[in-house]
Order: sequence, then structure tokens, then C-alpha cells
Amino acid sequence: MRILISADMEGATGVTWPDDVMPGASQWERCRSLFTSDVNAAVRGFHDGGADEVIINEAHSTMRNLLLEQLDDRARMLTGRHKALSMVEGVQHGDVDGIAFVGYHAGAGMEGVLAHTYLANSITGVWLNDVRASEGLLNAHVAAEYGVPVVLVTGDDVACEDALGYAPEALKVAVKDHVSRYAAVCRTPGRTAADIQAAAKEAAALAVRHEPVRGGPFTVAVEFDAEHLAMAATVVPGVDRIGERKVAYTSGTMYEGIRAFKAVTTIVSAAVEEQYG
Repeated sequence: MRILISADMEGATGVTWPDDVMPGASQWERCRSLFTSDVNAAVRGFHDGGADEVIINEAHSTMRNLLLEQLDDRARMLTGRHKALSMVEGVQHGDVDGIAFVGYHAGAGMEGVLAHTYLANSITGVWLNDVRASEGLLNAHVAAEYGVPVVLVTGDDVACEDALGYAPEALKVAVKDHVSRYAAVCRTPGRTAADIQAAAKEAAALAVRHEPVRGGPFTVAVEFDAEHLAMAATVVPGVDRIGERKVAYTSGTMYEGIRAFKAVTTIVSAAVEEQYG
């Protein structure tokens, strides 16, 4: 049994505001250990449940946040940027039986601690076939195309509620309760590690590959906080304006859809000016 962990940071234990997750910021170094603790708990739990191998795909920002020297020795980690499937890189090779979303969060425009979709700001909403989309929803559709079920989701309570829509059978672990975008009632790392480990052990039984789900076509709509960002996004072929601050494109598969989304967000991030957005 091979498990892939897609590890994001905003939904990690103790994380509540930008400095906790921005590389080089004052609290980031401390929160790297908390993030690594959550991932380690999942690794231990999956092995307790019978996994033969657990591979971690670092999925936050620079994708160089987890502390390799603190990881469980049984794990292997893919670290660094520029990967074909970004947050779920590795799911496409036909050898993954289940995927875990550790440290996930709610999407842009939703309530939730540090809620966003790919870009920390600038994007005010993303919709997949008219359903408001988080990173979890987008990534779950990519995994489904390769027959890989989402078996575990950890994050704040809102992220766990969001996961009910895209992975209803997955185990969910809330490591904190949302109060506002930058505040939460947090559980201690000792408690969250125990909760994640127990859930991962149970979730291992769900790691059974299924027939690939071909659910396309997929229409992705993205709304920005400024008109010029929508204009910038149309540089990507197939992306059209559907409103003053909104664009959309349609892809036959989510493999194509998530790659186009990455292109849109990369172009848009380069169009943001420091003071005016």
C-alpha cells in the first residue's frame, strides 16, 4: 500500500496568520516544526494501518517548508517547486492507493483560517462547474482521474466541513476551530498529533484504487479583486473574460484544468503591484 500526502501549511496545528506561513517571516520557522509534527503523525498512522510506503509532496508556497531532518525515517519527501501537478504531484504514476490532504484550508471567498485558493490574496472566488472550489476540491478531482481516493483531510473545522463535499468518506481531523481569517481556537500539538495518527490508521483501510473518474468537461471560473488582473489572465490561451473581474476556461480533463489554473495564477501574481494590487 502506497500513500501520498499532499502537505499544505495554512491548515497546520497552531497556524493562524500570515507570518506563520510566509517563508522568512518571524513565526514561520517555529511553525515549520508544528507543520512537520502534523505530517509525521499522519505517516505514523498510515504505517500503523498497514501502509508499506508513505510519500510526502510538499505543497505550500515555495514547497520547502517541512523539516526533512525531523521527518519519520520511513517517509520520503518530494520538495521544491515546478511540478507537473503541483500540490498532488505523484498521483499520476499509477502506483498510489490513497492520498491524504494534510494542513488544508477553505477556499478563496469562504470563511476559514487563512482561506484562499492558490494565491494568498487577489482571488476572491473560484468555481468548478458552478460549485465554489477550494484547493481540496480541485485536487480531489485531479486524484479521481487517476483512480486515487482522498482518505484523510486535516485542517481547521471549516476545511473539514468543506471536505464533506469532495471526499465524504475520508477521515477528517480538525486541529483548530475557525474564529476569523486570522484567529482560531487551537489544540496543542500533542493532542493534534494523537488525533491525526489515529485517523490515519483508520483511513489506511480506505486506500483502495478505483476506476479512473472521467468527469469532464470542467469549467473553471476565477474572480479577482481588480479588473486588470482579469485582463492579465486572458494571456493564457482559452481563458476569456466573463465579467469585469472574472474569467473562465473549459478543459476536457482536470489534468488540463489544474495546469491551466496554475498558469492563470502565475500570470496574475506577476501582474500584482505592491501597493495597489
